[in-house]
Amino acid sequence: MPLLAPNRFRGKLIVVEGIDGSGKSTQVSLLSHWLRSQGFAVAFSEWNSSPLVRETTRRGKKKEMFTPTTFSLIHATDFADRMERYIVPLMKAGAIVCADRYAYTAFARDVARGVSRRWVRNLYRFATRPNLSFYFRVPLDVAVGRILGGRDAIKYYEAGMDLGLSRDVEESFRIFQGRILDEYEAMAHEVGFHIIDATLSIEKQQQQMREIVVRELGESLKNGVLRIAPGEAHAAETTPSVL
Repeated sequence: MPLLAPNRFRGKLIVVEGIDGSGKSTQVSLLSHWLRSQGFAVAFSEWNSSPLVRETTRRGKKKEMFTPTTFSLIHATDFADRMERYIVPLMKAGAIVCADRYAYTAFARDVARGVSRRWVRNLYRFATRPNLSFYFRVPLDVAVGRILGGRDAIKYYEAGMDLGLSRDVEESFRIFQGRILDEYEAMAHEVGFHIIDATLSIEKQQQQMREIVVRELGESLKNGVLRIAPGEAHAAETTPSVL
C-alpha cells in the first residue's frame, strides 16, 4: 500500500528532510529562489508553523507537558492545518510548494521518541505524496558539531530531554539525533528519497538538486505549472513567501 496519497494537482511538491545540522534548510531556500528565477510560482512551507496550534505548542513546551504521543498529535494537527489551508490550495492553483520538512519528519522523530511506526504512518495517511523528496545524509558527528558550534543553547525537546536519555543536554541531543538518523536511513528506500551527500560543498549539493529537478520534473514543469511574469519573479526573490 502506498505510503501517502498521490499528487493529483497541477502544482508540484518538493520536500527536504534530514537531521538537524544537515543543511537542508539552506538548500531548499536556494532551490526555491532558483525556481522563481526560472519564472515559476513558488511557495515555501516550514514544519510546525501553523498559527492554529502555535500558542498551544509554545505553552506545552514551556511547561514540559508533552508526552511522545501528545507531541506527535500536536504536530499532526499543525501539519493537517497547513495541508488544508496552504499546501493543497497552492498546488491546486498550479504552484510549486517547497517544504522544509514534511510528514517524514514525524516518521523519524516520533518513532525516535518511541511512538509506533505503524501508528504514525496511519496518522499521516491523508498527506499528499511529494513529487520529489530529498534526504540530506550527513554523519552524526558532523551534524551535531554544526549545531553545537552555532547555538548558545539547545532546547529541551530538541535535545530529547523528555526521554531520559542522559542528564547532559549535549549528550542527550547526540543520542536523540542518532535515533532520528537511524529512522531516516531505515525509511530511505521505502520513501524513495533522492539522497544528497550533505558533506559536499553548498554549491555542489545545489547543483545536484537542480539536476534532479530538471531530470524528474522537466517535462511536467512545462505544462500546467503556474508561471509568473519576470517582474513578479524578481519581487518574489526579494520578498520570500513563507506559509
